[in-house]
Amino acid sequence: MTDLATNPEQLLFASTTRAFLEKEASLTHVRGLHEADSSFESDWWQRAAELGWASLLVPEDLGGGSVSGDGVADLALVAEEIGHSVAPGPLHPVSVVLAALVEAPAGHQDSIEALVSGELIASWALYEPGRPLPLPAAAIQTVATRTESGYRIDGVKDRVEAGAQSGAVLVLATCDGALRQFLVPTDAAGVSVTEQNSVDLVKRYARVQFDGVLVDESAAVGEAAQTPAILERQRQVALVLQCAEIVGILESVLAMTNQWLFDRHSFGRPLASYQALKHRAADMKMWFEACRGTTAAAVAAVASRSPDAPLLVSVAKSYVAERAPVMLQDCVQLHGGIGVTWEHDLHLYLRRVSLYRAMFGSPEDHHRAVYALSRKSDTPS
Repeated sequence: MTDLATNPEQLLFASTTRAFLEKEASLTHVRGLHEADSSFESDWWQRAAELGWASLLVPEDLGGGSVSGDGVADLALVAEEIGHSVAPGPLHPVSVVLAALVEAPAGHQDSIEALVSGELIASWALYEPGRPLPLPAAAIQTVATRTESGYRIDGVKDRVEAGAQSGAVLVLATCDGALRQFLVPTDAAGVSVTEQNSVDLVKRYARVQFDGVLVDESAAVGEAAQTPAILERQRQVALVLQCAEIVGILESVLAMTNQWLFDRHSFGRPLASYQALKHRAADMKMWFEACRGTTAAAVAAVASRSPDAPLLVSVAKSYVAERAPVMLQDCVQLHGGIGVTWEHDLHLYLRRVSLYRAMFGSPEDHHRAVYALSRKSDTPS
């Protein structure tokens, strides 16, 4: 069981989550969705929401709640369990949107309620076409213009996770020279959604175009002065979810590989008995524990809204996303020829890790962020 669980309530929640995933979102299920050219089933997500997955970041007075009182930690537990079977579903985009809405809930109570129940799926429309993150504000081409009754939104976003399955998107745009976010229904006039595939078997993204989309004043999430802090909160939640899921992936892949080394024999001896392979297994165990430790520190910092949270989430993303692909490639090699076949499950995990390595900043981006934040903290006051 996951080491992120620190109390009996979390252990029970993690156990229930794992049982649900083993029954409803196994690796066989993931392969079936891919063969059917599907991402996830909406009724499946509603059942997941009934388990409380979508309520964890939402305070009780808005209809949410968490099993332990620490919603970020509980959400990270779910993400880690999802990593064990690279399960489908919009946990990440829904959680990131809710992370914003609960910071400025005025006018969005109905949407929060629908997201918590699983009736509504929403995603964060952050990326600009052809541009990576981090993205300077001056480079954002999506514009919101004030009208008599609200705003007009024009622009294009891409890499919107579950965009084609979402009933709303949270759009980052510039308005009067400042960053603002707007919750826009995907069935609004002027919104067009084009699905995009990814390297992952079941993760789907979308290009969302806004051509003169008119929204009410209530579509805005918070005031302009609140937006930078809300964006930072969303970024932190997105990153800890990525890292926690990768930790779950690594745990499963290392267990699979270690079992293979004991089961597979060469010259009458199990592969695990060879000194060189023992050293490789020991190195991967050390890296895995470091991934788990940096992720746990980031989760705790985000949960407590620590001033060190921006630094610690970048430490986690830079380390986890850098080491995990290397570890998985090592596991593929240790499996020999079978490790590179379509039939073996290793590539399902490698695909998810490769995707997460690129999203919300590469390890190199976060190495630079760690350097900049470390220098800032070392500057005498």
